[in-house]
Amino acid sequence: MNDPLYNPPVFRQLSAPELAARKRRNVWIAIGLVAFMVLLFTTTFLRMMHNQADARAHQSAPVGSIDR
Repeated sequence: MNDPLYNPPVFRQLSAPELAARKRRNVWIAIGLVAFMVLLFTTTFLRMMHNQADARAHQSAPVGSIDR
């Protein structure tokens, strides 16, 4: 670009402790994300199993039966 008003962004170099802190932060974010995904998968799987058990119980019930 030959635009005289264009100023390219200037990025500062991170120091070693700042890079280490960024890496630690990224690792903890990744661990949290994986834990959240496992929680969602487990919850979904358990709810599906519960719904299948209910469906089987309702299929085996005789039609027109009265529970008293």
